[in-house]
Amino acid sequence: MTRLGQHFLLSKSVASRMVAAAEITKNDTVLEIGPGKGMLTQELLKKAKKVIAVEKDPKLCTFLKEKFGHLNNFFLIQADIRDLFPDPEGNPREPLGLPSGFKVVANIPYYLTGRLLRQLLETPLGNGVSKWERVVLMIQKEVAKRIITKKKMNLLSISVQVFSKPKIAFYVSRKNFRPQPNVDSAVIVLEKRSKDLFKEHKISQKDFFKLIKTGFRHKRKFLKNNLSPLGRGTSKWLGECDISLNARAEDLSLENWACLTSLLFSLTNRGHHLQGQDSRK
Repeated sequence: MTRLGQHFLLSKSVASRMVAAAEITKNDTVLEIGPGKGMLTQELLKKAKKVIAVEKDPKLCTFLKEKFGHLNNFFLIQADIRDLFPDPEGNPREPLGLPSGFKVVANIPYYLTGRLLRQLLETPLGNGVSKWERVVLMIQKEVAKRIITKKKMNLLSISVQVFSKPKIAFYVSRKNFRPQPNVDSAVIVLEKRSKDLFKEHKISQKDFFKLIKTGFRHKRKFLKNNLSPLGRGTSKWLGECDISLNARAEDLSLENWACLTSLLFSLTNRGHHLQGQDSRK
């Protein structure tokens, strides 16, 4: 693994399959995060109107400029992607200038998966509306499986599924990378949800995630115990949202969480308060 956690893709076939999964057209602007040595970049440039590649490593930036700098649809930004996307906590960032309906295609360092997904999915861009159309990422195989599950959901799977419909396009052997990682990978595709869960249930994104963080505070405990600091009506609240008294946080669906958020924060507005709970870190 490189000093920035990158595993460089060696397979042109895998890169082509990722581009196909993204359904790139000649009108698309594509954001590529961490292009590395450009195996995926090369395939994207064949299909997209514009490829904006964000690379942190100055040596790789020099390499990429020499390789693709003559192409008029290639744009390179030397930066850490985490400093370019708006921060979910509200800290301002420099705009990337991405048009509505842009796509993301990337082979990202495994350790950045959760942070990048959060920044991309949870944070509105531009006029307050998240403008991405389709996301295709190469991530760790087991993480991909957890993201798409409908059973025993964790914080990451909930965070992804509330904004998108995730699916695994295909698996990729570790042998397709250099240096070779210790695990296999999967290419995951995120499509935008047709319905906005927050608008549908008339709840705020901030309240939704605040409640989930409370529910997952102690993963092994029953949810009613994790929510007990919120007041004495825990059992009643669960019943109203069709949730078992013996349920743990991982057992709830998105609809269950939305129902609880709507109920509990309507109570909050009448004088009850979530005690000691900050917004997600």
